[in-house]
Amino acid sequence: MSDPAGGDRSAPDGTAADDGDPDAPDAGPDADGEAASDPSRDDAAPSSPRDDGRLPDPLRDRVGDPATAAVLLIVAGSLLLRTVQLGHRVFHWDEGRVGYWILRFDATGEFFYRPIIHGPFLPVVNNALFDVIGASDFAARLPVAVVGGLLPLVALLLRHRLRGREQVALALLLSVDPLLVYYGRFMRGDVLVGSFCVAAFALVVYAVDTRRTLPLFGSAALLALGFTAKENALVYLACFLGAGVLLLDHRVVRSASRTGSPLDALVGEVVALGHFLNEWTAGSHTRRLIERRVRERAGDGGGAPYAPEVGFLGHLAIWVPLGAGGVVATFLGVVAFFYAPRPELWNALGLGNLMAGAPTPDASVGSVLHDATWGAGEKFWGTWGSGTHSGHAYVPYLYDVGETLAYGSGVLVVLAVVGFLADGYGRDRGTRTVVAFATYWGAASLVGYPVATDIQAPWAAVHVVLPLSIPAAAGLASVVDSLRASVAREDAATAALAGLVVCAAVAGVAAPNADYWNSASVEDKQVLQWAQPENAYKEALQDAGAVARDNEGTDVLFVGTDSGRGTRLYVANESSLDRMPPGGPSWHSRLPTPWYLELHDAEVTSTPPEARFDGLPPAEEMPPVVIAKPNDAEELSARLDGYESREYAFRLWSERIVVFIDEEALADARAEGRPR
Repeated sequence: MSDPAGGDRSAPDGTAADDGDPDAPDAGPDADGEAASDPSRDDAAPSSPRDDGRLPDPLRDRVGDPATAAVLLIVAGSLLLRTVQLGHRVFHWDEGRVGYWILRFDATGEFFYRPIIHGPFLPVVNNALFDVIGASDFAARLPVAVVGGLLPLVALLLRHRLRGREQVALALLLSVDPLLVYYGRFMRGDVLVGSFCVAAFALVVYAVDTRRTLPLFGSAALLALGFTAKENALVYLACFLGAGVLLLDHRVVRSASRTGSPLDALVGEVVALGHFLNEWTAGSHTRRLIERRVRERAGDGGGAPYAPEVGFLGHLAIWVPLGAGGVVATFLGVVAFFYAPRPELWNALGLGNLMAGAPTPDASVGSVLHDATWGAGEKFWGTWGSGTHSGHAYVPYLYDVGETLAYGSGVLVVLAVVGFLADGYGRDRGTRTVVAFATYWGAASLVGYPVATDIQAPWAAVHVVLPLSIPAAAGLASVVDSLRASVAREDAATAALAGLVVCAAVAGVAAPNADYWNSASVEDKQVLQWAQPENAYKEALQDAGAVARDNEGTDVLFVGTDSGRGTRLYVANESSLDRMPPGGPSWHSRLPTPWYLELHDAEVTSTPPEARFDGLPPAEEMPPVVIAKPNDAEELSARLDGYESREYAFRLWSERIVVFIDEEALADARAEGRPR
């Protein structure tokens, strides 16, 4: 296998680009419209627009590049795949927790960063979204679905590194991978942080390939959004650094083996960096201006032969600090906006009147910036950086991530292995930088997330799937190339084998997607997280909400009880749930129920475990909805005359819940046309 970080400068498939292959890349124009020369990287020039007749004429004429048109079509399908029936699955425990506090944020105008519910992106964005389209399961999940649906666009940012078919393959894998689809329809920050960080990485690659600085600002903004979605964006930075060090090591080792001197190899890398920066700054207005001024000051005689070097160094001296400062300011600006407490942010900006009914604490711009940056960092470290949420056994967590990958993204993982090997060992190829980088990144994530995560949760596997999608795209394109080549040379055995692999891949993606679509079944526990109620529970909650809208007084009674896991369902002071953090002792044991009850403005009360029967209201004052644990259901049934009882899986394989609903009240609500 050749050096992943240094090799030929041919097309990505290792062959010279020619007109015989409609997917082979040509040398494309650079930012100034001139032919791009890129001696600093081993990857190919961008794919050229080709009219290969495989796309509808209007689309091809509008977009130009067939690969780009195909990616755009895939993105449209990706968005549909994530938004159709988006609200049908009942909320997960974690969705219910975050969703409830978003509703309280909307009602009170008060929000501040709490690390235990992760970053502020979803609360801030969904609070605004709910004001536009209303609060619902669909609306709450929509930002994740849209971001995940648009993620295949990153394939276009890697056009200088991937062949046309590989771009399409990457977009396709990011669009249809079952794990990405399932958690792209889930109100959690994992798909968000992963998508933002992958896009930030792709924009940096695009900036390097096109010698443009502006994409770096977009990358900083996307990376900042990753930090606002979930704090494990730090893990992405660590993976980027580790993969980069490995690639640099490959380059240095290869150079040292050729020159016989590690020092010469290091010096060579510094010189290569200088050539790269020289190309990036060539033709810039600042550099030309400095060169002209140097020549003018030198006079007509000497001509100032050193002017290009002075112009180069002067350009770096001016724009490197300015560019770095702008990138950092962009990052901090996005982070500060999302992490800033509300309504303090609006009060500091003089916009407190926008939040009618919200508290008006004194706040200055400086104090808000402190709370949004340094203060948020201290909170994060106190919760996640102190080690209080780690210390678990490693192997069970590694096995859990591996099992999820096998069931949810097995096709992609296999293709990633194929792609990495084919890229390194295939005919006339050397492992490309982007393929090697993403493979190391994915391997580091597989090894690292069992340590970083605090619970055994299948969504952690998302962070392994995302980087492995790049070598998987190379693998899928390699299989398709083998199929086409074997058909062309009438090699029936190879064609049959490649066709079998393609069919198996299609089935391995389609079947899990059909199964996991809106699943809340214990049979899918390898991909689903255990705190997921069954979907039928949502019907009872909708009926409870319909009854609550017509009822006067208390709408829902939780019957507190003791179990092997402590007190359940009881909250001593229900008014403590108006603002974060919640009162106790066991509000979290109700989730996701509070989200649905808050949607319907239901008035809630509860009884303590020691008085769960004797403390019940008299029959004439009994709320129309009573929620309890199964161990109390039999005795409650005898006391709740006229109530129908429904029992559901509250946690897929460990807990159940019973809902009692007044039949007469429910009939009245249905007669008045209340939606279920």
